[in-house]
Amino acid sequence: MMSKKDLLALDFEGILKYFRVTLPKKYRSEKTARELLSVATSIKVKRLKKYTKDYLTQKELQKHQEDPLTKLQRENSKYQLNNLRLEHENDSLVNELLTVRSQLESELKSALEKLESYCKEISTTKKSLAEVEDEKRRLETEVNQLKELCRRELQQAESEISRNNTIISEYKQICSQLNLRLEKEQKLFQDFINTVKNEIGECEICCKKIFASNNSLIKKSNSVTNESSIDAVDSDKQIRELELELAQTKLALVEAECKNQDLIHQLNSAIAEIQASKNTWLHKTWSSLRDVTKKDGPSSTDNKEST
Repeated sequence: MMSKKDLLALDFEGILKYFRVTLPKKYRSEKTARELLSVATSIKVKRLKKYTKDYLTQKELQKHQEDPLTKLQRENSKYQLNNLRLEHENDSLVNELLTVRSQLESELKSALEKLESYCKEISTTKKSLAEVEDEKRRLETEVNQLKELCRRELQQAESEISRNNTIISEYKQICSQLNLRLEKEQKLFQDFINTVKNEIGECEICCKKIFASNNSLIKKSNSVTNESSIDAVDSDKQIRELELELAQTKLALVEAECKNQDLIHQLNSAIAEIQASKNTWLHKTWSSLRDVTKKDGPSSTDNKEST
């Protein structure tokens, strides 16, 4: 610990530094603080008032006995020291102010540059966002048009299929009726042939008459048979044509469904690409803003500490 003699040997700055810096450092720990308290409590203060009174009396005597010139010189030197100290502090404050000012100017310049870059980035981002939104609206319009087109095509194909099915069922019914009629006529003709054979075998006289009348009947029956066979052939031909048309319609329906599936797949891919591009842009923007915030945070903290 510094003695009283050493302490009095110091100048004003040294004494001030001792009480402001050196002494608090020595008594930071608990042990040294207790020693200081024990020393402070061991000092006797019973005669402190007497010492104070004696000191004040002695100071008054010194004032009356002291030469005024010496007193003025001492006060002048004291004021000069204070003036020098204040000038030194003023110079230090001016230097610190200039340093802080230059630092703040540089920070302001960098902040303005960052602000300008951010404004440019924001304007670019807004343009990109507007373009993406326009593209999205265009794709949505195309999707709605494609959906409407597919719906109309499906309705048309379904109506065509139902019409073809109705026509086929009607032709099948007509063909079945014609087949029944043909079977009946064939049966009647066969019965007539059998009857003629029996009559010829029993009566030779009637044979000539029957043959004479039979020729006309045979001709009529042959014409009817030929007509019925022609109608059956035409019906079969029409059925085959209808079946071929039905197969072509089914093939066109399958092609339309495949085309519809391809369009839906392309639509889903386009929507996914738009969503991915939007998510990528948002992620990049958020990452850049977060990095800038992290960079600005430590720099502002350092500036506060230096200030």
